[in-house]
Amino acid sequence: MTRRICRALANPHVSILAHPTGRLLGEREPYDVDLDAVFAAARRHGKAVEINASPQRTDLNDVQARRAADLGVLVAITTDAHQPGHLQQIDLGVATARRAWIGPAQVINTWPVDRLLGWAGRPRAVRAKKPHPRGRSR
Repeated sequence: MTRRICRALANPHVSILAHPTGRLLGEREPYDVDLDAVFAAARRHGKAVEINASPQRTDLNDVQARRAADLGVLVAITTDAHQPGHLQQIDLGVATARRAWIGPAQVINTWPVDRLLGWAGRPRAVRAKKPHPRGRSR
């Protein structure tokens, strides 16, 4: 799985890695994946990883999210919403990011829309340039 995910992160049409471990609580164990290698590939290719706030997923957890942030990887907090009421789950994702000491500068969907669209629209090679330590804006 590590090789498959890292290869996907190299794809220029990918911006965010969703479901990084693939787990579904009580239904499916996480993938057998080397998250450090996945995070390194995400960093190298200028991609973000998801903190999925669905109570059935909570993927990444706080420890994994902290590791991603320490390695300079941006995150997106999502709800995995399949109906409008699921949007309220965002609080679970924000709580995970807070436990991981991840601030708004490292969370792409907290950015002003122009910055987010600029990041999403830039060639991935430009995105992969070295970010400011701790995700602060340059």
